[in-house]
Amino acid sequence: MIESEFITWNAPDGENPARAASQRSYDAVGRKAKDEWLALFTEDALLEDPVGPSFFDPEGKGHRGRDGVGTFWDTVIAPVKRFHFTVHDSFANGIHCANVATFSTELDDGTLADTDLVSVYRLDGSGRIELMRAYWEVERTLASIRKP
Repeated sequence: MIESEFITWNAPDGENPARAASQRSYDAVGRKAKDEWLALFTEDALLEDPVGPSFFDPEGKGHRGRDGVGTFWDTVIAPVKRFHFTVHDSFANGIHCANVATFSTELDDGTLADTDLVSVYRLDGSGRIELMRAYWEVERTLASIRKP
C-alpha cells in the first residue's frame, strides 16, 4: 500500500499490479495531480464512472482514450475540493482488481457526499490501466449529500 493521506485502506493488500495501480489512481486524484493520473491510463483506455447512463455520460458509453479520460477529470474530478477514499475490501488476480469502497467528496461550498461503489481495474501488458469501471448508483450518492 502506498502511503497517502487520501486513502484509508481497510482491505487485503497483497502484492498485485492492478491493486497498486488503483491505489496510485486514488492518491493522484486526492492530490489533484491530473497529469500523473492520466499517465496511469493507456492511450486507448476506457473509463466508465458510473457504468451506464448518468449525468456524466448520458449515453452510457464511457470516456474513451486519454482525451476522454482527461475530459472526465475536467468535468467530474476538478470541481471537487477534497477526496477521501475508504477501501473496505479488495479482490485482485493478475491484471484485474475490484475494490469495494466509499469515495467521500467535499465541494467548495462545504457540501459533502459519499459514494459507495465497486471500482474495477484491468491493466494492459505494460501495467497501465486500460479499463476502469465504477459501479455505483447516482440516487444513493445524491441521498447522502450533507450541506454545511
